[in-house]
Amino acid sequence: MWNDIETTKDLLNFTVVAKTAAQLVHQSKGEPISIGISGNWGAGKSSLVKMIGLSLRESNPEPNNKYIFLEFNAWLYQGYEDARIALLQAVSDKLLAEAERKKSGIEKAMDFAKRVNWLHLAKLATPVASGALLGGTLGGPLGAIIGAVGGLVKSDGNPSTEDLDRLKDAYLALKPELPGLLKERKVQSLPQEIENLRLSFSELLKELEITLVVLVDDLDRCLPETAISTLEAMRLLLFIPNTAFIIAADEQMIRNSVRSHFINVDISDEHVTSYFDKLIQIPLRVPRLGVAEVKGYLVLLLAELASRKQLISEEALFRAEKVILKAVSQSWDGGLTRKTIEGAFGDDATKLNMEIDIADQIAGIMVSSDRIGGNPRLIKRFLNNLLIRDTIAKSQGITIAFDQLIKLQLFERCAIPAAFEYLVKNINHEDGRCNILVDIETALSKGEQAEILDESWKSPFVSEWLKLSPTLGEKDLRPLLYLSRDKAIILAGYDEISQEARALLDALLEAKNIIQPLIDQLKAIGEIEAERILNRIMRQARATQWEPETLIQALHITKAHSVLGVNFVGFLSEIPSNKRSALIIPYLREEEWAERMLKQWFEDSQTPQVVKNAIKALERKK
Repeated sequence: MWNDIETTKDLLNFTVVAKTAAQLVHQSKGEPISIGISGNWGAGKSSLVKMIGLSLRESNPEPNNKYIFLEFNAWLYQGYEDARIALLQAVSDKLLAEAERKKSGIEKAMDFAKRVNWLHLAKLATPVASGALLGGTLGGPLGAIIGAVGGLVKSDGNPSTEDLDRLKDAYLALKPELPGLLKERKVQSLPQEIENLRLSFSELLKELEITLVVLVDDLDRCLPETAISTLEAMRLLLFIPNTAFIIAADEQMIRNSVRSHFINVDISDEHVTSYFDKLIQIPLRVPRLGVAEVKGYLVLLLAELASRKQLISEEALFRAEKVILKAVSQSWDGGLTRKTIEGAFGDDATKLNMEIDIADQIAGIMVSSDRIGGNPRLIKRFLNNLLIRDTIAKSQGITIAFDQLIKLQLFERCAIPAAFEYLVKNINHEDGRCNILVDIETALSKGEQAEILDESWKSPFVSEWLKLSPTLGEKDLRPLLYLSRDKAIILAGYDEISQEARALLDALLEAKNIIQPLIDQLKAIGEIEAERILNRIMRQARATQWEPETLIQALHITKAHSVLGVNFVGFLSEIPSNKRSALIIPYLREEEWAERMLKQWFEDSQTPQVVKNAIKALERKK
């Protein structure tokens, strides 16, 4: 299996981008700089950010100007703490530790830390100070804090019990520092407090003689509130000398968060762009992978598996990596050929004949297919799924050729659902052969034009897939379908749908968010057809291990026909507790059929805390 975490091991030739970003930081010579690393989900943003950090550490041309690195993952703080304060606190802790290590600037580091704590208390005390409690309900030091913060806010609302509890908790946590904070502070306006914070931060960096490099990751995984809070915290510290912010996020997701944050404001596209551009000075995109990059990636991943099985040595793998990555970087000069790959492995190439053949054949399809699109994360998931199925087959004594398994799974993953269902529908239940494949493959072997009857098979992907080795027409495909039985439900009965519903299903499976026109079309086709579409999407969700995107696609049906919410709740109850996703919670806000289920999720001790926090946030917004 291949893990799906960020890495500094470069199998995608990202090093050239990482070195470019590092060079930009070097060339800034202490001037503030912010770099945005943008790319789609799974494109490798997190790995690229780590590579930039590594490149900065290894290539600093001015040893006297030392870099201090802070890695901040906003997603980890979602629901636990205000992301704005969490980032400021992380910066404060990092600089205080550096000051204590160098035995220099400790007083300035303490001053900066106090200013961060003061802002934290100000934020927590604001709801209390703005309400009726101002002036005496709470006495002692806590009352003094509220009185001080009262000068920063003007509002008419009453504080909630939750506001008071959070303030008291913060008071107890910071109690040792409070006498000093209250004695030293005069009540100032919030802009003055922020300006003093920035000045303290700047003076501290200057005294420590360091450049603080903040690596911010996973912003696009966050709910809009968390993403914006993190961006707002960065804005407090941006454009101060001796700072560099490197921010990894899908640019479109951040723009959507900005829109969501200003949902009650008429904000134009220009304003959204302006907000983003003021934070990001230099935008860089993760390079889109071409055929050469994907081919090299596949070969190296499969060779890594062979190394773990001790079929080839680690030394042979290391040598091959260098040759293949160099060839990929020069793909303009002839590309990554099979001869180059075989030469990279030398005498071990004969042990990797199947792996090289697989990579050589399917790289092009993995790039051109809309359902994979050269995405590194999806490629890893594809290979991991193969290994799972191969392991299941061996454990149950099922004899299956690995290349056959790959070919069928490729069709299952990349063809539209209707095309896969047509394949399965035409399998002979007595011997497992697919008659339409026999006819087509026979025609292709003779160089003749194959007759394709079904519209779902008249696509560029299917045309390319049919040319791949091995041929499957004469094979018994029942064992392969058994391993993909989540999608091969047709073997137990085929629920026919109309051409209109099939087209709508295909459109739904491309949706990334809720799309109102699709809901309108689902209403038009009626409840019976909509239920059949829901059943198919739920099968897809099981096959993809309940990916949030697939669940959102299914929600279109329940929004069009709320009566089908009961069906969907039953399906959602199948999701293992630890696989429940916070990303779908906001979409359930107005669904009455989801209320009881959300309550059960919240009370379940096995539900991830981030999901519980999302449910709690949902309740507060109602």
